[in-house]
Order: sequence, then structure tokens, then C-alpha cells
Amino acid sequence: MTFRAGEWKTVAGAGFGVALLGLLAGTAVADDALKLRELSPNGADVCFGRVYDAAHLKAHPKQKVARIFFYYGHDPVSRPNEEPTANAETSYNGFLTTTVRGAKAPQWAGGWCNHESEDGTSGPIRCGMDCDRTMASLKVDDKGRLVVTDVSADLYLDAGSEEELGKAEYDRQALGSEDDNFRLDPMPAATCKAEFARIDPIDPALGPPLRERLKPDQAFCYGRDYDAAHLASHPNQLTQSIRVFRGPVELASYASGGDVANWPDGADIAVSVTTRLKSGKVTQTYSCQGEADQWRCAASSKMSDFSCDIAQKEIFLKRGANGTMMLANPNSSLAIIDLCSKASDGKTKSDDKVYRLEPMPQSACAP
Repeated sequence: MTFRAGEWKTVAGAGFGVALLGLLAGTAVADDALKLRELSPNGADVCFGRVYDAAHLKAHPKQKVARIFFYYGHDPVSRPNEEPTANAETSYNGFLTTTVRGAKAPQWAGGWCNHESEDGTSGPIRCGMDCDRTMASLKVDDKGRLVVTDVSADLYLDAGSEEELGKAEYDRQALGSEDDNFRLDPMPAATCKAEFARIDPIDPALGPPLRERLKPDQAFCYGRDYDAAHLASHPNQLTQSIRVFRGPVELASYASGGDVANWPDGADIAVSVTTRLKSGKVTQTYSCQGEADQWRCAASSKMSDFSCDIAQKEIFLKRGANGTMMLANPNSSLAIIDLCSKASDGKTKSDDKVYRLEPMPQSACAP
């Protein structure tokens, strides 16, 4: 079992004040979405873009951007994922994507685009981002082209990245000194949607998200049993058998306190493992929430007592191809070892990091 960094996200949550501020700002601009008649006279989603040819790029060696598209309208980036449907709508109304020379995929940023005047109906158009950053300033020229200015070199980087990365790496990741003052031609909205789809192409084999496959009132069972040949070829793997399931106990817990509108947030799952080290299986409960394209599940003490705080012990679930489920255990958070022992500190040291699990009859997950 291999684990590739970057495939599983461990995202820190925003503080309540920051989250509330973003919510209030988003609410304020959501009602004004698509009101910029200079960009969209009829209120429909619009697209502007440009692909630079070799001659232009040769004449502008300090311009890194080879492709650039701006989309004003409803979110072209997000698609059905594991987050509750209540969180599906974004308040952004402006989306910028660029592909630099030699890159295989675009990068993108989203923001709120509005007039800077007090009444919000006149003056320059500024697209702001979180943390009071500017994504771009916009205007339409007399030929109907969108002029995009004030694009910062660190558009896709965190504040303070130059100090953190060092000058050489910062210069490599940042946009170039000539990456500004773009003039983009009007294009069909479908062109922008296709460009944004290049950022993270959909794999049809993955099918619907887990939150759609697995219903709030539905029991399920996924697992895998490793044979002698597999274990012989993976001597550092401790797991002989693993099950991930929701049964009567987990269903009753959600029925008594869960919010179906926010499914899968608050869903309990159980994970049973049998290892080479112990006879019999050990079962641990986790409480999950949807986060991007995964379920983030923190160990819970609901069903057992612990001498330590196990809430930081997290596993991650993702949909796999052809109806399978992937489980990641990057930080020693499965009960293959004592979760309160020193052996559970830090990253998983054994070859028990990622599992590909098959759907099984519910009887295979019986206690």
C-alpha cells in the first residue's frame, strides 16, 4: 500500500471570527452577483480569454502566463463533492485561471467583483479575495475586450510566501513581472467552463461522492482481507483484515442527533482491524465530516475509554474507482496500535497507510 503526499488533504479549520466575517461578506455580495452590466449586459454568465502565441511569448520573456481566462458568473470550478449540500453555494462571482509556460494544468483564484464606489454602481471594478487581497481590477475597452490589471505576482501564494519560500523558489512559483494588463476577448461561457475543468479533470470511474452513495439512514460495510501472499510481499504491513462500517449503533446515534441537511457531517463510522500482532479484532469509532473530496474522520471516545485525548487521531475516506472506498491513515490513527502510546505519535511508520476497500455484505461487518 503506497501513500502519495498531496492526494489527501489535512486542512486547518478557520477561526469563528474569520468564518463569520467571510459569511457576512459573502452574503452581502451574493445578492449583487451578476449585476455588473459592463461585463454582462443581460445578467448571464460571461467568459473572456486569451491564449498567447509563440511570437508574443518570445517578445515578452518576463511574461509567464500562456493562457488566461476570466469568468464572471456562477462557480465553474466546484462540482459535487463530499461537503454538505448546505455548503455548496459560493458567494464568489469572479473567477480567474491562468496556465504558465510549460505547465500541464491551470491555477485559479476566485473573488467578489464589485464597483468600488460607495453606492456600488459606478467607478472602477475591483475583484477582492479573502484577507482583503486584490485578485484583479477590471474594465471593458471600446472594443469589448476585458482589461485585467492589478494582478499580483503572488496571486496563488499565501501572504508572506517570499520569506517562507526564499527568493529563488518564490520567483519560480510567482507570476512574472509582465503578467499584468491583460486584454481578453469575449468568448462563449462554455469555453471558460472547459478551461476550468482542466484544473482537476473528473475521473468517470469514481462515480458519485460517498455522501450520495451512502445515505444517512443506510448501513454499509466495506473491507478487505489480505492473503498470505500479499502479507509475505508486504512485511511491514500489520493489517490482516479491515472493515469500515455503519451498523445499528452508528445509525441510531445519527438518528438521535444528526442533521440530514448537513450529511455527512456528524456521521459516526466504525473501523475494525485484525493484525499480525494480536488475536481478535479491535474496533474504533470515528466521527466524520465532509471536506472537499474526502470524509475527515476523528477518533471518538463514545464507545470506549482512553487515557489520552484521541480527537487529533484522524483518518480520511475517499471514493475509489468502480464502487470501492479508499481509506488513508497518514498519522497512526488506526487501532492497529495503542492510540495513546508513543508509537502512535507522528506519521504512520508501518505499511498501513492507504487501503482500497471493497463493498461487502453487512454480515461481514457484524460485531
